[in-house]
Amino acid sequence: MTARWRNLAACVCGALGACSFASRYDRPSTQTPPSAYRESQESAGQEAAGWKPAQPADEQHRGAWWELFNDPQLDALEARVTDANQNIKAAFARLQQARTQTRIARSAYFPTVTVDPSATRFGTSRNAPNYVATKPSTRNDFLLEADVSYEFDVWGRVRNSVASARASEQANAADLATLDLSTHAELASDYFTLRSQDTQQELLDRTAVDYASALELTQSLYDGGAAALADLDQAKAQLESAHTQAADMRLRRAQTEHAIAVLLGESASTFHLDARPLTLDVLPPAVAPGLPSALLERRPDVAAAERRVAAANAQIGVARAAYFPVFSLLGLAGFESTQASNWITAPSRLWSIGPSAVLTVFDGGLRRAQSAAAHAAYDEQVADYRSAVLAAYQEVEDNLVALRQLQQESVSEAAAVTATTGALEQAQFRYQAGIVTYLEVVAAENASLTARLSAADIQVRRMIAAGARAYLTKPLDVRQLLTHIDGALPAP
Repeated sequence: MTARWRNLAACVCGALGACSFASRYDRPSTQTPPSAYRESQESAGQEAAGWKPAQPADEQHRGAWWELFNDPQLDALEARVTDANQNIKAAFARLQQARTQTRIARSAYFPTVTVDPSATRFGTSRNAPNYVATKPSTRNDFLLEADVSYEFDVWGRVRNSVASARASEQANAADLATLDLSTHAELASDYFTLRSQDTQQELLDRTAVDYASALELTQSLYDGGAAALADLDQAKAQLESAHTQAADMRLRRAQTEHAIAVLLGESASTFHLDARPLTLDVLPPAVAPGLPSALLERRPDVAAAERRVAAANAQIGVARAAYFPVFSLLGLAGFESTQASNWITAPSRLWSIGPSAVLTVFDGGLRRAQSAAAHAAYDEQVADYRSAVLAAYQEVEDNLVALRQLQQESVSEAAAVTATTGALEQAQFRYQAGIVTYLEVVAAENASLTARLSAADIQVRRMIAAGARAYLTKPLDVRQLLTHIDGALPAP
């Protein structure tokens, strides 16, 4: 009979231990991904125009996507980001905090043991109702007790708390991976912007030299009576305008260099990169767009949003469990005596053990509000997850269309550069022959400079779009990243 009751009790405890008020978690549904990206379909047949879908061999570049550009200086800078960037270090510290929160939640699986020794001397009032004249009014109380408390996780509150903390930890790990990716991408963008600014600076400096030569020619013609004063003033104004543009480009270049210094965790006052113009024959690498269905498996920002949905779902179980009683086992053991000499002896032993249950009968709607808040938080995270999925597809489509359209722009702008260069040469010949005024030369020179600056701008936009295209879809080994950071940064 005893064994039967023991087995029944074990079955009841096992059944209660399996209870959980969190809904079964399934990844929130999203729109069915298309079979291919729209822009990759529209770009089919563009190979002859200079842009084509990349071949599967491009997939060998995993993680270090910037290696696609084959730029040793960029590779050297990118290699320093993860270990030096302060934002990444802060994100790692947040991950460490999330890890400790998981350990804090797990601690509820185990009993809590406290030890409370005390030695007290007290006097009893002679007018107290429990005063006994035969007993001394001044006494000692030596107490040494250990308290043990353990909560039975009947309704899954502890398990759901641990599941929520673990999902939040995973979300923080994905956040770290997202920040690492975006920081590398920002560095690549700033790097190519800097090189493009070097190109434009070289172009503006060379243009200023040409304008200075034109001013000397116009001055000579004016001194000889072959040019009007207006031509001379226009030549001076054009030269000063070129100097202004060149100075502004130096300002922009310095600010970009400072931004790179911050990304690398260095002082802007000491960091410097030598000028290295980006030649127009440098083309962006081809990057395979992959399949939309694989995008969600590669994007750590999408993974972070999904893990927060799981954490919110577990918190619903925690909120629901508050409606039911909390069952605990309380135990106490120790020694108590009025004299130190026989304090730790067998007759001074004391102990108690027994279960307890606590049920909140009235709380003014607190639990109902907490449950509603948990459901609302879950709905928020689901919406954020679906928004992250839509944004992921948008970013890929944006960069695909940018690559396709910018390639077409580069072809037309190259033709514009050729045409304006020829028009400038003709205008200069005509002016030297006295056929036209200097105003025509000014217009031709401005058109030529604008075309060349626009060509440089289109080139850097193509490079940045190719980099964004690569980092948005290339898979990242989060475990490898965390292992690297754990080894590079001191534990908090």
